[in-house]
Amino acid sequence: MTVDGEAAGPSGEADEPGWEVDPDDDWGVAVVATVGRQLKLRREAAGMRAAEFGLAVGYGEDLVYKIEGGRRIPRPEYLDRADEVLAAGGLLSAMKEDVRRVRYPKKVRDLAKLEAQAVELLSYGSHNLHGLLQTEEYARALLGTRRPVLSEDELERALAARMARKAIFERVPAPELSFVQEEVTLRRPVGGKMVLRRQLEHLLRVAQLRHVEIQVMPTTRGDHPGTGGRIQVLKFVDGTAVGRADDEFGNRPVSDLRQLRILELRYGIIRAEALTAGESLAFVEQLLGET
Repeated sequence: MTVDGEAAGPSGEADEPGWEVDPDDDWGVAVVATVGRQLKLRREAAGMRAAEFGLAVGYGEDLVYKIEGGRRIPRPEYLDRADEVLAAGGLLSAMKEDVRRVRYPKKVRDLAKLEAQAVELLSYGSHNLHGLLQTEEYARALLGTRRPVLSEDELERALAARMARKAIFERVPAPELSFVQEEVTLRRPVGGKMVLRRQLEHLLRVAQLRHVEIQVMPTTRGDHPGTGGRIQVLKFVDGTAVGRADDEFGNRPVSDLRQLRILELRYGIIRAEALTAGESLAFVEQLLGET
């Protein structure tokens, strides 16, 4: 089968969106170029033409050239098949981890890097559950509401990136994680009733972790400084921090001490106005019983 003149890969598609190289992602461009160059050198050393190699791995000649030229991110199965065809002894397959990271959007990688270094996270969510708290099926349903609609490949890419960030819960030493969620984020049936039920059950399990505190802001609390949207502050071991708010500083990350104090002041008031951790746990259990 061919699509636009290219042989389809194992997925049944050839040149799917979501596997392009972001030209503004310098590290990603370098990784994909290096992988492509290694593939080309090994193919030529094996005396195989691009068309012949493409036939052997199940992809079209044009796509082979794109990957070798660093213009296309190779799928993991492409690297596995290339390793087998070129008898690379696992060296090409070993590149899958670097390629996997490149697939995540740069802004998500940057966020994940900051979260991996943080010793404390403060987060207030007004519209949706924080990504670190989401189950995979809830996150998939939530990403599915985006407009313009994400292609299946783009959705999978965003979902994988979000789930990878949850490694923060397993870090040693564990960072202190504080979440304040508006009541509406726990009631909105994203993905349907059963998806929401499993999401609430997941919140109850996460809330049992000693380094995690989840608080609920009841809708009846109308007078608090979180009406402008999300607030997040990440603190690091060297005493520095970075923060962000939907309605402040152009929605850009800030590290200036004065600006950070503003965000921490707001978060402190929000946290004080919210239900305590124990009350919040009981509130989530009540919602679960109603769902």
